Amino acid sequence: MATPRVALVTGASRGIGRGIALELARQGWHLGINYTSNEAAAKEALQLVKQAGGDGEIVQGDVANAAQRKHLVEFILQKFGRFDALVNNAGVAPNVRADLLDAGEESYDRVMEINLKGPYFLTQLAAKAMLELRKAGKQDRANIVFVTSVSAYTASVNRGEYCVAKAGLAMTVALFAARLANEGINVYEVRPGIIATDMTGPVKEKYDKLIDGGLTPIKRWGQPEDIGKAVAAVLRGDFPFSTGLVLDVDGGFHMRTL
Repeated sequence: MATPRVALVTGASRGIGRGIALELARQGWHLGINYTSNEAAAKEALQLVKQAGGDGEIVQGDVANAAQRKHLVEFILQKFGRFDALVNNAGVAPNVRADLLDAGEESYDRVMEINLKGPYFLTQLAAKAMLELRKAGKQDRANIVFVTSVSAYTASVNRGEYCVAKAGLAMTVALFAARLANEGINVYEVRPGIIATDMTGPVKEKYDKLIDGGLTPIKRWGQPEDIGKAVAAVLRGDFPFSTGLVLDVDGGFHMRTL
């Protein structure tokens, strides 16, 4: 029987992260289900993962904290002995949607630390661990996925810090893809559109109207499993000759239509 592949999914207790974890579980992956504070949600996600055919462990850690990033990588290595994939999914919205001319530095720093700095340096640690495992002959190839957003290129003037962080994350994908291409590690960007999660709950009415009015050619909300299916496809190895690839999972939002 083949050794199960192992992935760390950050922010996997709820929303898009849970959707990703469940799709990987259906392919038999073993998962590090990362959460920051909601242990109950993480335990529930683990139970669902097991029901879907996978397995794993929950692991607490804030990607914005250097020591906790290190703990996440060490946890995966100690618990599973391999590290086939990192899925950088954890992210937050600004606490308050403030006009660009009024938004404060505290909100900017918080969003940047979690959404950009955290995955940047977590990927650095994970890539080094993956390379060591490959040199030791304990695993073959590895993959890294960044979950970004259409906000990487779409200006929302009442949440500028979020847009800037996601734009930076898109460049982070390109940087690591270029650096790791000859090291047996492919890097991918999955770019969600409007997805039904806790984060978008407060603006549901607004986006219901926009979707109804043709904002996206596919006239429905995206679901966490839509993102999960895209991540599962790249981690399954369906795109072996691609790196730095952007998968738009957005109902066609990225197209310009008349």
